Amino acid sequence: MELAFLGVGFLLGIGVWLWQRTHLQRQLEAILAQYNVHPLRSSLPQRVQTALVQQAIAQQHCLSQIEQCQAILDAAPVAYLEVDAANRIVCCNQQARSLFRLSTPHGRLLLELVRSYELDCLIEEVREQNAITEKEWLYGFLTPTGQTRRKPLRGRGIPIPEAHVGIFLEDREEVTRLRDERDRWATDVAHELKTPLTSLRLVAETLQQRVPEPLRDWVDRLLDEIIRLSLLVQELLDLNRLAHTPLSEIERHSLDLVQVIHTAWQSLAPLAQHKQIDHTYTGPAQLPYYGNEAQLLRLLVNLYDNSIKYCGRGDHVMTRLLQANSESHYLCLEIIDTGNGFPSKDLPYIFDRFYRGQSRRHRLVQPATGDVTTVAPIGSGSGLGLAIARQIVECHGGYIQAANHPEYGGAWLRIYLPITSEAGTAAL
Repeated sequence: MELAFLGVGFLLGIGVWLWQRTHLQRQLEAILAQYNVHPLRSSLPQRVQTALVQQAIAQQHCLSQIEQCQAILDAAPVAYLEVDAANRIVCCNQQARSLFRLSTPHGRLLLELVRSYELDCLIEEVREQNAITEKEWLYGFLTPTGQTRRKPLRGRGIPIPEAHVGIFLEDREEVTRLRDERDRWATDVAHELKTPLTSLRLVAETLQQRVPEPLRDWVDRLLDEIIRLSLLVQELLDLNRLAHTPLSEIERHSLDLVQVIHTAWQSLAPLAQHKQIDHTYTGPAQLPYYGNEAQLLRLLVNLYDNSIKYCGRGDHVMTRLLQANSESHYLCLEIIDTGNGFPSKDLPYIFDRFYRGQSRRHRLVQPATGDVTTVAPIGSGSGLGLAIARQIVECHGGYIQAANHPEYGGAWLRIYLPITSEAGTAAL
């Protein structure tokens, strides 16, 4: 009887052992199948050894790719930084080490090595928005001689899994230098052209009254082109003057900002009437402000002129003036039209000098008669109007933004002007 129980137990033990062995073998085969190891005729140890060899080869290939990517980053003409969730540097190429004068940055906190508030803000914006973000700023640093220098940088942040952030940093010093040289060259040319253009205009105006009637049209066209060139020269000179005027030296006095808005639109009323464009204003009846009235008037004229040119017949231009609240130190002036808006590719560049998204026209055709009416130009049409507008806003300590309005689809310009101490109480 005891022998029978022992035999049954022995058989059960062998059965359990065989079942466990078969189950373990199936699990191993399933794992090996994930690594594409299918030598069915070889033994299980041989297949495990094959899988380990393949894994080692794959690991070596990954290490080679990582070294290749690191070599590419080190040879890249722009700086690259990567930080983890705790803002510790996990990757830093040669350009970034040279830019920030870093020796052994890996594993150290970015704040310990690079003191840049704008860079920290860019990293946080990338994490919050989980999208590619760009920012430009002036990076201040101390030279070995103890002097403080500022270098213009453009940063492009990229979100990476596990809350890592990669930052490409472009040194804009050379671009800024070339842009300054271009602007200085244009200003010098404008100075040289001002006197001969004035002489040509006087000659053309004199001939206009003395030539026979059949030839007068040619003189009129010559005079229009001289006026256009004179406006271009004056705009270049004004832009250079505004760019080199410190904020503290701008001439200011008390004014009514609402009255400046109405005056600017009235000066362009003939242009708007030709295209049957109307204007509405929304905001306070009066708003005292302390600024340069001539510059603010020109700012609004340039913006309204731009809206009228790009609006179609029967479109609408709206102006909204929002007063500052207790938490804001800026007034917001919005100019919205119902035209076609800005092309998406033009939005980043519309405030640049000489940038023109499409050709501008100063000749209006009457639909009823087909007659062509020549309207005196407000600006030169060379793409300087919005550049001057931005410079005027910056001279007042504000900033301007451009977009397409989500509801009306047309251009949407937002001007933020700081509340000055003389007018702050009245504007709140």
